Amino acid sequence: MAAAAPVAMHRPLAAEEAARADFYALMARLLVDAPDAQLLGTIAQAGPLGAGSGLASAWQALVDASSAMDADAAREEYDALFGGLGKAKVSLYAGHYTGAGAVDHPRIRIQRELESLGLAHRSTTQPEDHVGALLDAMRVLVAGGAGRGPAKLEEQRRFFEGHVGPGATKFFAAVAAAKEANYYRRVAALGAAFLAIETESFRMD
Repeated sequence: MAAAAPVAMHRPLAAEEAARADFYALMARLLVDAPDAQLLGTIAQAGPLGAGSGLASAWQALVDASSAMDADAAREEYDALFGGLGKAKVSLYAGHYTGAGAVDHPRIRIQRELESLGLAHRSTTQPEDHVGALLDAMRVLVAGGAGRGPAKLEEQRRFFEGHVGPGATKFFAAVAAAKEANYYRRVAALGAAFLAIETESFRMD
Protein backbone atom coordinates (compact mmCIF):
# COMPACT_ATOMS: atom_id res chain seq x y z
CA MET A 1 0.00 0.00 0.00
CA ALA A 2 1.39 3.41 -0.90
CA ALA A 3 2.16 5.76 1.93
CA ALA A 4 -0.37 8.52 2.49
CA ALA A 5 0.69 11.98 1.37
CA PRO A 6 1.75 14.25 4.23
CA VAL A 7 -0.84 16.73 5.40
CA ALA A 8 0.34 20.30 5.90
CA MET A 9 -0.99 21.82 9.10
CA HIS A 10 -1.23 25.59 9.30
CA ARG A 11 -2.21 27.78 12.23
CA PRO A 12 -5.47 29.71 11.92
CA LEU A 13 -4.99 33.27 10.70
CA ALA A 14 -5.05 36.06 13.26
CA ALA A 15 -8.08 38.31 12.88
CA GLU A 16 -6.04 41.16 11.41
CA GLU A 17 -4.46 38.90 8.79
CA ALA A 18 -7.83 37.39 7.92
CA ALA A 19 -9.22 40.90 7.42
CA ARG A 20 -6.31 41.78 5.12
CA ALA A 21 -6.89 38.65 3.07
CA ASP A 22 -10.61 39.44 2.84
CA PHE A 23 -9.91 42.95 1.53
CA TYR A 24 -7.53 41.62 -1.08
CA ALA A 25 -10.09 38.99 -2.10
CA LEU A 26 -12.91 41.52 -2.44
CA MET A 27 -10.87 44.02 -4.42
CA ALA A 28 -9.60 41.26 -6.71
CA ARG A 29 -13.14 40.00 -7.32
CA LEU A 30 -14.43 43.49 -8.18
CA LEU A 31 -11.65 44.00 -10.72
CA VAL A 32 -11.77 40.60 -12.40
CA ASP A 33 -15.44 41.07 -13.25
CA ALA A 34 -18.45 43.21 -12.46
CA PRO A 35 -20.26 42.37 -9.22
CA ASP A 36 -23.35 40.22 -9.59
CA ALA A 37 -26.54 40.71 -7.57
CA GLN A 38 -25.40 38.32 -4.85
CA LEU A 39 -22.13 40.16 -4.26
CA LEU A 40 -23.81 43.55 -4.29
CA GLY A 41 -26.30 42.28 -1.71
CA THR A 42 -23.56 40.85 0.48
CA ILE A 43 -21.64 44.13 0.50
CA ALA A 44 -24.83 46.14 1.09
CA GLN A 45 -25.60 44.09 4.21
CA ALA A 46 -22.08 44.32 5.65
CA GLY A 47 -21.53 46.15 8.90
CA PRO A 48 -19.34 49.21 9.45
CA LEU A 49 -15.61 48.99 10.08
CA GLY A 50 -15.68 51.61 12.79
CA ALA A 51 -15.31 55.35 12.72
CA GLY A 52 -12.60 57.91 12.23
CA SER A 53 -10.47 56.33 9.51
CA GLY A 54 -10.26 56.84 5.77
CA LEU A 55 -10.69 53.11 5.23
CA ALA A 56 -13.87 53.04 7.33
CA SER A 57 -15.34 55.98 5.41
CA ALA A 58 -14.47 54.46 2.05
CA TRP A 59 -15.96 51.13 3.13
CA GLN A 60 -19.23 52.73 4.22
CA ALA A 61 -19.44 54.60 0.91
CA LEU A 62 -19.09 51.30 -0.96
CA VAL A 63 -21.68 49.64 1.28
CA ASP A 64 -24.13 52.47 0.60
CA ALA A 65 -23.43 52.41 -3.14
CA SER A 66 -23.90 48.64 -3.26
CA SER A 67 -27.34 48.97 -1.70
CA ALA A 68 -28.38 51.35 -4.49
CA MET A 69 -26.66 49.54 -7.38
CA ASP A 70 -28.13 46.78 -9.52
CA ALA A 71 -26.14 44.14 -11.34
CA ASP A 72 -27.05 45.31 -14.85
CA ALA A 73 -25.88 48.86 -14.13
CA ALA A 74 -22.69 47.52 -12.54
CA ARG A 75 -22.02 45.43 -15.65
CA GLU A 76 -22.55 48.42 -17.94
CA GLU A 77 -20.18 50.54 -15.88
CA TYR A 78 -17.54 47.84 -15.71
CA ASP A 79 -17.64 47.38 -19.48
CA ALA A 80 -17.57 51.15 -20.08
CA LEU A 81 -14.47 51.53 -17.91
CA PHE A 82 -12.48 48.41 -18.64
CA GLY A 83 -13.93 46.87 -21.79
CA GLY A 84 -14.67 47.91 -25.31
CA LEU A 85 -13.38 46.91 -28.71
CA GLY A 86 -10.68 49.55 -28.74
CA LYS A 87 -8.46 50.91 -26.00
CA ALA A 88 -10.13 50.67 -22.59
CA LYS A 89 -10.93 53.91 -20.78
CA VAL A 90 -8.93 52.59 -17.82
CA SER A 91 -6.31 49.87 -18.23
CA LEU A 92 -6.55 46.94 -15.82
CA TYR A 93 -2.86 46.11 -16.25
CA ALA A 94 -0.21 47.31 -13.82
CA GLY A 95 2.42 47.46 -16.56
CA HIS A 96 0.48 50.33 -18.13
CA TYR A 97 1.19 52.45 -15.05
CA THR A 98 4.80 51.44 -14.46
CA GLY A 99 6.30 52.11 -17.87
CA ALA A 100 6.31 48.53 -19.14
CA GLY A 101 8.73 47.90 -21.97
CA ALA A 102 8.96 45.13 -24.50
CA VAL A 103 12.15 43.88 -22.85
CA ASP A 104 11.85 42.52 -19.30
CA HIS A 105 8.12 43.29 -19.16
CA PRO A 106 6.67 43.30 -15.61
CA ARG A 107 4.68 40.19 -16.50
CA ILE A 108 7.91 38.26 -16.87
CA ARG A 109 9.20 39.46 -13.50
CA ILE A 110 5.85 38.72 -11.84
CA GLN A 111 5.82 35.21 -13.30
CA ARG A 112 9.32 34.57 -11.95
CA GLU A 113 8.36 35.90 -8.53
CA LEU A 114 5.22 33.79 -8.35
CA GLU A 115 7.23 30.70 -9.28
CA SER A 116 9.84 31.47 -6.61
CA LEU A 117 7.03 31.69 -4.05
CA GLY A 118 5.53 28.39 -5.17
CA LEU A 119 2.51 30.07 -6.74
CA ALA A 120 1.66 29.22 -10.31
CA HIS A 121 -0.28 31.80 -12.30
CA ARG A 122 -3.73 30.21 -12.37
CA SER A 123 -5.57 32.22 -15.00
CA THR A 124 -5.33 31.20 -18.62
CA THR A 125 -7.10 34.35 -19.79
CA GLN A 126 -5.61 37.16 -17.68
CA PRO A 127 -1.96 38.25 -17.93
CA GLU A 128 0.11 38.21 -14.75
CA ASP A 129 0.03 42.01 -14.34
CA HIS A 130 -3.79 42.24 -14.28
CA VAL A 131 -4.42 44.29 -11.14
CA GLY A 132 -7.10 41.86 -9.97
CA ALA A 133 -4.71 38.92 -10.39
CA LEU A 134 -2.00 40.74 -8.44
CA LEU A 135 -4.38 41.46 -5.58
CA ASP A 136 -5.48 37.83 -5.58
CA ALA A 137 -1.83 36.77 -5.39
CA MET A 138 -1.47 39.00 -2.32
CA ARG A 139 -4.52 37.29 -0.82
CA VAL A 140 -2.83 33.93 -1.17
CA LEU A 141 0.41 35.27 0.28
CA VAL A 142 -1.47 36.64 3.31
CA ALA A 143 -3.92 33.78 3.88
CA GLY A 144 -2.12 30.83 2.38
CA GLY A 145 -3.49 28.46 -0.18
CA ALA A 146 -2.45 26.11 -2.97
CA GLY A 147 -1.12 23.70 -0.36
CA ARG A 148 0.97 26.24 1.49
CA GLY A 149 0.59 28.44 4.53
CA PRO A 150 0.85 32.24 4.65
CA ALA A 151 4.01 33.72 3.20
CA LYS A 152 6.58 35.32 5.45
CA LEU A 153 6.09 39.04 5.96
CA GLU A 154 9.27 39.79 4.03
CA GLU A 155 7.96 37.78 1.07
CA GLN A 156 4.67 39.68 1.21
CA ARG A 157 6.53 42.99 1.36
CA ARG A 158 8.77 42.11 -1.57
CA PHE A 159 5.87 41.13 -3.80
CA PHE A 160 3.74 44.12 -2.76
CA GLU A 161 6.47 46.72 -3.21
CA GLY A 162 7.83 45.16 -6.38
CA HIS A 163 4.63 44.38 -8.24
CA VAL A 164 1.46 45.60 -6.54
CA GLY A 165 1.74 48.96 -4.81
CA PRO A 166 3.16 51.21 -7.55
CA GLY A 167 0.86 50.12 -10.38
CA ALA A 168 -2.29 49.48 -8.36
CA THR A 169 -2.10 52.87 -6.65
CA LYS A 170 -1.95 54.64 -10.02
CA PHE A 171 -4.69 52.37 -11.34
CA PHE A 172 -7.10 53.34 -8.56
CA ALA A 173 -6.30 57.02 -9.17
CA ALA A 174 -7.14 56.55 -12.85
CA VAL A 175 -10.46 54.90 -11.99
CA ALA A 176 -11.34 57.71 -9.58
CA ALA A 177 -10.67 60.29 -12.30
CA ALA A 178 -12.66 58.54 -15.03
CA LYS A 179 -15.95 60.24 -15.89
CA GLU A 180 -17.52 56.82 -16.53
CA ALA A 181 -16.90 55.79 -12.92
CA ASN A 182 -19.78 55.91 -10.46
CA TYR A 183 -19.89 52.71 -8.43
CA TYR A 184 -16.28 52.03 -9.29
CA ARG A 185 -15.24 55.40 -7.94
CA ARG A 186 -16.20 53.98 -4.53
CA VAL A 187 -14.29 50.79 -5.31
CA ALA A 188 -11.26 52.89 -6.20
CA ALA A 189 -11.51 54.94 -3.01
CA LEU A 190 -11.60 51.77 -0.92
CA GLY A 191 -8.72 50.24 -2.84
CA ALA A 192 -6.60 53.38 -2.49
CA ALA A 193 -7.29 53.62 1.26
CA PHE A 194 -6.44 49.97 1.80
CA LEU A 195 -3.23 50.13 -0.24
CA ALA A 196 -2.15 53.22 1.69
CA ILE A 197 -2.48 51.28 4.95
CA GLU A 198 -0.60 48.31 3.50
CA THR A 199 2.18 50.57 2.21
CA GLU A 200 2.61 52.25 5.59
CA SER A 201 2.48 48.95 7.47
CA PHE A 202 5.18 47.37 5.31
CA ARG A 203 7.39 50.42 5.85
CA MET A 204 7.00 50.18 9.62
CA ASP A 205 7.60 46.40 9.93
